[in-house]
Amino acid sequence: MISIISIVLALFAGLSDILSGLIPFYKKIAESKTRYIIGFAAGTMLGAVFFEMLPELKTSDSIFIGIGFFTFYLLEHLTMIHSCGEYECTAEVHRVGWLPILGMASDNIVDGVGIAIAYLIDPIAGIVVALSVIVHEIPQGLTTTILLLRSGKKKMSILLALSIEALLYPIGASLSFLVPVALNTAVLAFVTGDFLYIAASDLLPDAHKKFNIKVIFAVILGAVSIFALEFLVKMR
Repeated sequence: MISIISIVLALFAGLSDILSGLIPFYKKIAESKTRYIIGFAAGTMLGAVFFEMLPELKTSDSIFIGIGFFTFYLLEHLTMIHSCGEYECTAEVHRVGWLPILGMASDNIVDGVGIAIAYLIDPIAGIVVALSVIVHEIPQGLTTTILLLRSGKKKMSILLALSIEALLYPIGASLSFLVPVALNTAVLAFVTGDFLYIAASDLLPDAHKKFNIKVIFAVILGAVSIFALEFLVKMR
């Protein structure tokens, strides 16, 4: 059964993608600030993994964590796209166009399914997963717009790309009804692998390309925020 709340959470994730993607149209973002955002996003994703998602899994689900991790390793390296700072996204390091956008969009479908499945297993887990996705969408939305602007895409094409990315979250959440209840934790494990890959192999290396103690604090703050949120909710 699909929860309306999980669909709403997925919609908020999509809205975060669109709103963050609009920022480069109107304002340049300093490289240092981008690193803080990426670091905080990495912290929230790792916090969601270690404080909420892993405790919900069974030992037999561990293989699906690895499958999720390596699936998105292959996906990223086939499309050559990742979240990056405004001054680092160049044609030399990316194949700019619709292929990488579709690569990120497929991740959005998985995240949408993950939000819904996590909410079915435990509403608190669903909220935590959704919040970490929402924060992660800030650098992803920025990356989408920056790459497409630099590749010469027009504003309407970029808005279309952002809208497609955003809609795939609630679509993914809606598709969760296809998942048998017996496979719920296996799917959550797959999404856990996705989160681990994005945070550890994508966001953290980008955030730490230049040493900055404030970025370290941003990562820790992201993880602590998830822990504090979970603690406060469970105390009620």
